[in-house]
Amino acid sequence: MSPTTILLVGLVALLVLIPTRRLQIAGWKREALTTYYLAVWLLGAVVAAMPSPARFLVPILIVAYLAPFVTLRDGIDRLLGRPRGGRGETGVGGPGAGPGVEPRPPMKDVTPPEPPER
Repeated sequence: MSPTTILLVGLVALLVLIPTRRLQIAGWKREALTTYYLAVWLLGAVVAAMPSPARFLVPILIVAYLAPFVTLRDGIDRLLGRPRGGRGETGVGGPGAGPGVEPRPPMKDVTPPEPPER
């Protein structure tokens, strides 16, 4: 193998670590993370080493790479107009936010007083 191919395969390996870390933070098991990493790395390495199947593999590779950054729950919340973090993810929530979540403080009135009439 040429040094360029080795460099490209190494670069792909480093790039695949980014979404793999995102999945690890999301709580995926080690076996699933390993499978995901190897599958995406293999697809990327094939595209980097042999450009001929790239036309078919690049769309699959893009979806597999970007999928960990898209969460279904946040997408549904956006569609329904719910505020983000309303389920107690930030430690503060509205009514029905869940157990152990402190209620939000009431809104502060910052409207300036009306000038006195003369």
